[in-house]
Amino acid sequence: MNGMIIATQFGGPIALRMAIGLAVTVVALAIAGRRLLFIGRLVASGQPDHGRLQNIPGRIQAELSEVIGQRKLFKRHAPGIAHAMTFWGFIVLLFTIIEAYGDLFSRRFAIPFIGHTAVLGFLEDFFSVSILLALATFTIIRIKQSPARRERSSRFYGSHTKAAWFTLFMIAMVIISLLGYRAAQTNVGEFPYGWWAFASHGIGRAFSGLGKTVNGDLVTGFLLLNITVIMYFLVFVTYSKHLHIFMAPLNVVTSRRPRALGALYSTPSMDMEEVSEDTVFGAGHIEDFRWKQLLDLVTCTECGRCQAVCPAWNTGKPLSPKLLIMSLRDNMFESAPRLLAKHTTGGSDSSDSGSSSGTEGGEDAPTLVPDTIEPDVLWSCLTCGACVEECPVDIEHIDTIVDMRRYEVLMESRFPQEAGLMLRNIENQGDPWGMGGSKRTDWTYGLDFEIPVVSGEIPDDIEYLYWVGCAGALDERARKSTQAIARMLNQAGVKFAILGPRESCTGDPARRMGNEYLFQEQAKANIDTLQKAKVKKIVASCPHCFNSISREYPSLGGNFEVIHHSQLLAQLVNEGKLTPGKSFSASITYHDPCYLGRHNRVFDEPRDVLSAMPGVKQIEMQRHKERSFCCGAGGARMWMEESIGKRVNMERTDEALSTGADVVATACPYCLIMIDDAVKANQKEEEVKVMDLSQIVEVSLD
Repeated sequence: MNGMIIATQFGGPIALRMAIGLAVTVVALAIAGRRLLFIGRLVASGQPDHGRLQNIPGRIQAELSEVIGQRKLFKRHAPGIAHAMTFWGFIVLLFTIIEAYGDLFSRRFAIPFIGHTAVLGFLEDFFSVSILLALATFTIIRIKQSPARRERSSRFYGSHTKAAWFTLFMIAMVIISLLGYRAAQTNVGEFPYGWWAFASHGIGRAFSGLGKTVNGDLVTGFLLLNITVIMYFLVFVTYSKHLHIFMAPLNVVTSRRPRALGALYSTPSMDMEEVSEDTVFGAGHIEDFRWKQLLDLVTCTECGRCQAVCPAWNTGKPLSPKLLIMSLRDNMFESAPRLLAKHTTGGSDSSDSGSSSGTEGGEDAPTLVPDTIEPDVLWSCLTCGACVEECPVDIEHIDTIVDMRRYEVLMESRFPQEAGLMLRNIENQGDPWGMGGSKRTDWTYGLDFEIPVVSGEIPDDIEYLYWVGCAGALDERARKSTQAIARMLNQAGVKFAILGPRESCTGDPARRMGNEYLFQEQAKANIDTLQKAKVKKIVASCPHCFNSISREYPSLGGNFEVIHHSQLLAQLVNEGKLTPGKSFSASITYHDPCYLGRHNRVFDEPRDVLSAMPGVKQIEMQRHKERSFCCGAGGARMWMEESIGKRVNMERTDEALSTGADVVATACPYCLIMIDDAVKANQKEEEVKVMDLSQIVEVSLD
């Protein structure tokens, strides 16, 4: 009897559809598996990248938040919800795929331990319908954002749009074939779910008049179509930008920073006595990149969110973070024979200071700049982090750009001419302006109190060392905010001192420019000074100094407790040591400095200080907090000419002026200078004031 049941079950149509389904699956898995193995070998051919699996709890949280929770995508309402529903939908629809394969073998198949519960039936139909609605949303977005209509203003400009349209079609076919298969099942008595599977039963009514025989054939036809489409889609994904479906979880979990911002990747010590002839600083060829950077390249979704927020792209510059990653990805695939040959022969040695590019054919290959990436693209970057903040798959664009800059500066001596003076000034005088240490205390003249200048160890009664920074000490406009900070600290009873002529540039402009050697020399000297002074706490008024000392010096042995002056002001106001009054009355729009906001997540403290002022009305710019628009000074661009497109500081200032605020406030000397220049260029200096947060607090206390 059992033998007869088995023979019946696996005879006829069931045997045929089982054979077809398995054949399609085996072929597709073989093709996709071969491609994924090839991608894996390419990524593994990159240089070593240490520390990618530290802080496991933080990485798990990032995976849950950004991959499962779709946190970054939810910032954009309609597209974010549509993408989340599609992602979650396919997680749920994995159950339908298991059921489909089970049905190849038995019409009565049920997933072990789950079965055919009403909840599962409802969820499968709910997400099937949700995905179709999401596809409609994507279609509308792509039509409205069509590059043919909007050109550069479209975030899909330069993306492979044909592949995107084909993907939407394939996803639709997965859902249509699934619902068709389930609908036909309802008419032959094989569908195991009740009316909770509302869509399947609803569509099934349209098939009910066809009779059991035809519906039985439809079950087989739609089932095989569903499996075939899924398998073809799998192969297509591995050969297209939609490879991110598999790579995104890996890229997020191996992100060096769970929030993907903060310190740049720190190269090992650049002691020239330990450098060999084969040492390569930075990335001049694709094989010089670390494996995580190569993983970034194959993870890019071409969604264009980075491009849409890039200050350089938005002001007519040639840099698009998306197109840069795509170009490098193309280079990687073109260089695949060389990369795999090198990886197979074990030629990917790394020295203590950099990578070794001594591969056969590698040194003869054209360098990434200018062959793959144009110089104007490379030098347009402000390192503001907007692209990294926006990227839904945690691509670290800034590290890749700075690595190419390092190669250009240290290996080829190719960089914008005007930046050379800034680098020489830092090397010879310890500041970008070349004014020297003797000028670093000039800002203290005229103050009605003494500020101790530390010459040896910092006295025990001094709570903070005030790291003034180059701009705060040497630029005339920035000095006013420096003096205001000092007066506020003095009025609050905070004991602080300065290094005066012993303070030197942190090296931030040099590092962002690509001169890693000069940065490390500056950092080591400053760390030595701070350690000998036995500094306990540091307050910095420049976000770039704040970021360098707190985030980047630790990799070189400098571990210090650092606070930004906006944080300290908020603390003093909260403790009642500073009590803003009604002396200052104005509407204020606050500009978030990139290296204070995105890079270090200091958003609320400056606004808390402004909220404590009775006469202040805060007006937010459209782009603020995480999505703030750069002032144009970052990435060492403050010392380079801006000859292409609209000036970035003009773009940001136009946005600030459009709010109608009386004051543009900030908490960065670079931003203060750039926005003040733009306000004057707009001839609005009589109507709109540009002030540091400390200056506003000081006026409010009068």
